[in-house]
Amino acid sequence: MSTSSSSTSTPIGLRARRTRRAAAAVGLAAALGATAACSTTDSGETLDEATDSGTITVGYAGEAPHSFVDENGDLTGSAIAIDSAVYEELGIDTVDGTLVNFGDLIPGLKAGHFDAVSANMSILPERCEEVAFSEPTFRYTTALMVPEDNPMDLTDLDSAKEAGAKVAVMGGAIEGSYTEDLGMDATTVDDAQTGMEAVTSGRVDAFALTAVSLNWMKKQQPDAPVEVTESFVQVIDGVPQEGAGGATFNKDDTELVEAFNEKLTEITGDKDKFLELTEPFGYTEAEIPDPELTTEILCEGI
Repeated sequence: MSTSSSSTSTPIGLRARRTRRAAAAVGLAAALGATAACSTTDSGETLDEATDSGTITVGYAGEAPHSFVDENGDLTGSAIAIDSAVYEELGIDTVDGTLVNFGDLIPGLKAGHFDAVSANMSILPERCEEVAFSEPTFRYTTALMVPEDNPMDLTDLDSAKEAGAKVAVMGGAIEGSYTEDLGMDATTVDDAQTGMEAVTSGRVDAFALTAVSLNWMKKQQPDAPVEVTESFVQVIDGVPQEGAGGATFNKDDTELVEAFNEKLTEITGDKDKFLELTEPFGYTEAEIPDPELTTEILCEGI
């Protein structure tokens, strides 16, 4: 099964592809102002086109370990592994990735620049008003990346606020809403690597992101002078922010969402199958979605 319609093992080729996608992202940004808020596709159009061609185009934000391009130029990650397995069951063998900033994923999807999003995007009520989500593909917790030895002894965002710590969050990610709700003036970065560099350079005291993402980054860069705190579930106004992420689609693509969910639950309901796909990216049983925490519940904000 292919996960990228074009790849190369040479660094030059990888840079060239990223340059083309960066140019495409500029075009995306220019187009968003003229894009209608809703998709005009028929409910079965995207599914029919994808199954007929055997290819689906997904937007991703380059956030490891969810969806990113590896050193060989191949699109990979836990979201890609799960979503590709689902698409393969639907007769769609090729997943072609389009790289954009995280905050441009929903606008790009609605603008028709790709068919779906494979980024394990957090399922939130405000996002559910704009797009459709699959059932959860993973359950997440939060962590902080801090300098070695955690000099401010940070454990969660409440401790960071109390200590007056400067915190970075990734644009469009759930942690940004946490800091906003807590009344914190966070620094926004475009991607996870920039967040790590903000910590190592001393521009911020901590970088907040999903625990699995931060642990993956530290594993890949063991010599970086940072460490990752224990994972936590952030509490806002006394309410634990239990959450999950999923694949993301246009609201009109109901047939694609239904077909996706039918195959997805066969994976998330089978611990061995789920871990076979995701363990290479640092997932554990803790990341297996809770079947009682459905997309309907998450979209209602209950």
